[in-house]
Amino acid sequence: MSLDYSYALTPLLAWLLAGCSKFAINSVRARRLAFDLIGYGGMPSNHSAIVCSMAVLIALKEGIAHPAFGVAVTLAFIVLLDASSLRRQVGLHAEAINTLSAATPSKPLRERMGHSRSELLAGFLIGSLAAWLVWCWMPMYSAAG
Repeated sequence: MSLDYSYALTPLLAWLLAGCSKFAINSVRARRLAFDLIGYGGMPSNHSAIVCSMAVLIALKEGIAHPAFGVAVTLAFIVLLDASSLRRQVGLHAEAINTLSAATPSKPLRERMGHSRSELLAGFLIGSLAAWLVWCWMPMYSAAG
């Protein structure tokens, strides 16, 4: 039995694809290389790309009836809810605090924290693409392929 590296490769590929996409989108919007905009928030969501890539890979390789798929979907929902609600609220609080403390010369808090639904959807699509690419590239390990 050989080792199946697809479960390690898939989230790494999803992170790389989402991160490069986010950097490119931020750079186009800012009309410069936007290294300072790397981080939380923005299009697409790295978090959703990573967790959704694993759920989709498990669905492709093991099927949706497999218990690991249920665990992966549960984790994905928790991460997506956190990114769209809690972290978004943290960003709104940071914006309010920065407005209140505009007179003081301190470093402002990062306001881009959470994600919109379109950013989460883009992350889901990138994660799904990453899972599909790995599944196609490593068919010898798939149950269906």
